[in-house]
Order: sequence, then structure tokens, then C-alpha cells
Amino acid sequence: MLHARRPPSVYSQDDPLSFAIRPPDVETELERRGRLQREADAKRISDIIDEQLKIDRKNYDKSKQDVRLLLLGQAESGKSTLQKQFQLMYSPDTLDQERASWRTVVYFNIARFVKRILETLESHGDAFDESIPEGPIYDSVSSKRTLEDIIHQDAIDEPSSSRPYSSSASVVTESQREIATLRLRLSPLVAAEATLADRLSGGVRVSGSGKGSVYVRHGWQLRSSIRNLSSATRSRGSSGVLPSPVIESGNNVNVAEVIEEVGRILDASKEDVKALWRSDVVQKMIKRRRLRLEEWAEFFLSAIDRVAARDYIPSTDDILHARIQTMGVAEHLFEVPLHGRTVTWHLYDVGGARGQRHTWVPFFDEANAIIFVAPISAFDQYLEEDARTNRIDDSLQLFTTICSNQLLKNIHLVLFLNKTDVLQAKLASGVRVSKYITSYGNRANDYETVVNYFRAHFLQVHRKNNEKKRVLYSHLTNVVDIKTTRSIIANVRDSIFRDYLKSAALV
Repeated sequence: MLHARRPPSVYSQDDPLSFAIRPPDVETELERRGRLQREADAKRISDIIDEQLKIDRKNYDKSKQDVRLLLLGQAESGKSTLQKQFQLMYSPDTLDQERASWRTVVYFNIARFVKRILETLESHGDAFDESIPEGPIYDSVSSKRTLEDIIHQDAIDEPSSSRPYSSSASVVTESQREIATLRLRLSPLVAAEATLADRLSGGVRVSGSGKGSVYVRHGWQLRSSIRNLSSATRSRGSSGVLPSPVIESGNNVNVAEVIEEVGRILDASKEDVKALWRSDVVQKMIKRRRLRLEEWAEFFLSAIDRVAARDYIPSTDDILHARIQTMGVAEHLFEVPLHGRTVTWHLYDVGGARGQRHTWVPFFDEANAIIFVAPISAFDQYLEEDARTNRIDDSLQLFTTICSNQLLKNIHLVLFLNKTDVLQAKLASGVRVSKYITSYGNRANDYETVVNYFRAHFLQVHRKNNEKKRVLYSHLTNVVDIKTTRSIIANVRDSIFRDYLKSAALV
């Protein structure tokens, strides 16, 4: 018997058997709505992916026109200061946003300078002896006098009437007594130095770095934020000695409270800082080069009244002079206007200590240009990591490595012979280059001769490692000078972009 097929409508959704024997081409209304929803979702996702691909392709095409600039050079060459100049020129708003955080660095710099001065004075028994030849300072127990020895000198010495008169002995003793008193009064500021260092570095210590070095990672400003500062003040005790700072290094202490506490200490200590800096012993040691401070020390110690003010906010000059060492590689983005268009510059500021130079290599492959910063004022200095290596020699060796690297053969190269202001000051004070650079010989010890001598050595290194006839652009720089550096950056920008356009076959 023949049986006619029932229409699909007779199948019931409630009957499992009917659902099981249903013809394969039959689709229920519920299934149809589900299928349409899945197709709509798939199309929406596909459209999103297509749109993102378009954006990525557009960004990729744009990124190929970006300029990637590396700042290379040894530690303390001025790379980070140059980065600040780029920031000031092309992104001043970001510098303003982080301005308050530089207060921590300025306080740290001052505390470290004071600590170093007192440590050097201690190694000389808080006195100055012109008969001691210039050279490394060795710790001599026999030449030291403790604080108790000086303060209680009258109790252990013979009465003055029974001693032969000696004006020089009297001056030395009085000088030692003055330094001993300042050492005691400045002890809270010296103690704060370690806390500030910990705040800046986040407790990170770099193996193989110089003794006492403090390094910061990119974004350290977040740890040094000092918003909502307290207006409370701290007064001196009756003895004239500041109480020890109530400062902790744990993460549970508010950063603003720590910085405000150091500000109170500095405010109360400013007269003692000035007295220490202006003391005859310290100035004679600096003049005779027994005490060597970083070149920015005088800038801050001479401005202690302004810096110690309760409402102090670092000026742009303060930020440019403030010193903190970079750890790792920090990328900074700048939108640089040029001939009616805007080009994104990726500026990479890298750590220059010997133990960090391996971090440079991954950035070589995509770099368009390098600014190599060499401090030519450092002819009388040695590496903090290796006291046997002259810093000029290290710069030349490092520059040789850069020039000879196969990955960098086609890279636009700019040389900054930096810290010319410091060089001029050293030469004017009578420091002789030949004493530290024996190959300098009997050449004149004037600025032009010295600059030409060092420039010739760097140019020679480039010539020997320049098979492709790359042009080397060199500049004499003082990167804390805003006006001059701005002009140099503009010249460098134009030369880099011209060279980049040519290499990209866009002109």
C-alpha cells in the first residue's frame, strides 16, 4: 500500500521520535533564527577583523615613515639631558606634568653631594694639608680625628698658656671643629639620602654598576609623585641639631610624606649646607682637586635657598641639571612637525653603564638614526665601574664599536661632543690635558686646541670604519643650554629626515 508523505507541518517539536525521523532538509523556526543570529555574529566579527586589518595596515604604512632615533653613549654623557631637551621642544606638556616629581631627584642630588663632601673630609681628618700630592684619597686611620676627639679637645690638651704658639695649628683645629659641628647637624640630611635613593630606584640594585650608583627604570616619576603635600613644618631642637628623620623605606609609607619630610629637613639644614659648601677647607680641596664633585653639584648647592623653600617646584633648568641614572631602555614618542607634515619620532634613551650596553642591540635593526653623546670634559675622569679606564678612551672604544657594527652601516650618525662648558671651566682652572692623556703631548692647553684634538680622534674612528662613505654630522654641545641645544636639535632633525627620505627613496 502506498502511503502519502505527510507535510512537514505535522511533525511536532514535542515528540522526540518525530524529531528523530524528520527529513534532513527540514528546518524549524527556532533553528532558523539561531542560524541567522550566528551568521550575523560571524559577519560582525568578520567586519571588525577587516576594519582592524585596515587600521593595522594603515598604521604599519605610517610606522614605516616613523623615525627611530637611538641616544647612545657612556653613563653620565648627557643622553638623558638631551632627551629632556627633545621633550621640552616637542612635548612640553608632558614635562610640566612630571615637573613636581623631579623634586625628589633634586633633593637626592643635594643629599648625595653633602654626603660625598663629608666622606671626603673624613678621609682627610676634616682638615686640608697642601703638602699631600693630588691623587686618590686613601683612608688613613692615623690621620683621622673622631668627632669626640675634636669636641673634647680642650679637655685632653694642655692649657693654652703652656703650649708654644702656632697659628697654623690653631687654624686647623678651628676648621676641624667647625666641620665636626656641621657633620653632626647635617646627619639627618645625609641619612635621608638612602631613603630617597630607595624611592627613586624602587629598591632595585644593578649588579656590576659603580659603587653607590642608583638607577631608575622608565616611569620612575610615578613612584615620586608628591601631590597633596602637607604644610606642616619641623623646627630645630634647642641644641641646633635636627632630629633624625622619621622616614621608612617600606611601601606602606606615603611617598608625599617622605618627600615632604626631606623638604623640612633641607629647609632647616640650608644654612649648614651653605656653611659646608663655602668653608675654606672644602673650597681649597676643590681647587686642589682633592674633592671632585659632579659638574651639576655647584648648580644646586649655590641655589640652596631657592631649592629649600617650602613651596619649591623644580624649574626647567633644575630638571635639566638634575642627575639620575637610567636603567634599561626608555622609549619616548614625539610628534615632530616638518615641512607641513607631522612625523612620529621614537626616541630611545638607553642606560650607558658597561653592564647595560647589551640592551642596545635589539634596537639596532630598526633604527634610522643614532646620536652618539661623548663628554669631552671627562678627560680627567675614569669609569665608575673600572677605575683603570679613562672615560675619553671608553667613549672612543664605544664609538668604534658603533661605527664598525654591520647592523648600523647605513644608519644616519650624529656625534655630540658634549659638556663643552665643563671643559672650558676645567681648562680655565689650570687642569692640563697632558697629565691624563699622554698622547696630547705639548699641545697648547686652550679650548680650541683641545676640542680639535678630541674631535680629530672621533672623526678618525669613523673614517676607519666607514666603507659606505656615510657622512658623520658632529656638533659641539652643552645640552643644559636650552637655546643653543634647541637650534642644534632643529639642525639634527632636518639632516636626519633628509637622509631618511633619501634612504626610503621618497625624494
